[in-house]
Amino acid sequence: MHQFRLSHILLCGLIASLFITSLTAAQDRSAGTQALPVHYQKWLDEDVRYLITDEERSDFGKLTSDQQRDKFIAEFWEHRNPNAGSAENKFKEEHYRRLAYVNQHFAAVVPGFKTDRGRIYILYGPPDEREQHPGRTDIGIPASAPLTVRYPSDVWRYHFIPGVGKDVVFEFIDTCRCGEYLLGEDPTKKPSTKTGAYL
Repeated sequence: MHQFRLSHILLCGLIASLFITSLTAAQDRSAGTQALPVHYQKWLDEDVRYLITDEERSDFGKLTSDQQRDKFIAEFWEHRNPNAGSAENKFKEEHYRRLAYVNQHFAAVVPGFKTDRGRIYILYGPPDEREQHPGRTDIGIPASAPLTVRYPSDVWRYHFIPGVGKDVVFEFIDTCRCGEYLLGEDPTKKPSTKTGAYL
């Protein structure tokens, strides 16, 4: 009986040891695939943050060499080139122009590309119409007044956005009065008829 307990303890210890070794190896492999050189991480997190699909991001994460990553990036832009095969890529040029614009004009607490206005500008370009309101600061303003009246706001209208629709309006409101304009309701998110959740 005593030998049975000892062998049982040894067997449990062996199994636990194998499990820990396997878990450590998996964590090491996972950490290895996540560590990217800084300029590739920047490309993912900033340059193409709103353009890259989940599938493309996953595929990029599986690459093991800089040569593969460079090839992926070249193919990424070529896939979006309106004049395929041409050395000039108007889509890429416009994207980087927008990125530079938002970083210069919309930076507040965070870099411009991370702001709501930055995201919308990068995706859809400059609005067709824009109304900026300073917000009222007088004491007598009722609490029931719309946020766009009480706080600084920036309202953008696009006459048409493919895949979204006509007369699309984005309202950005700076409720902290600190330059951080947050998007109210996002008109690009359509409610699901089944759950009421946004897609």
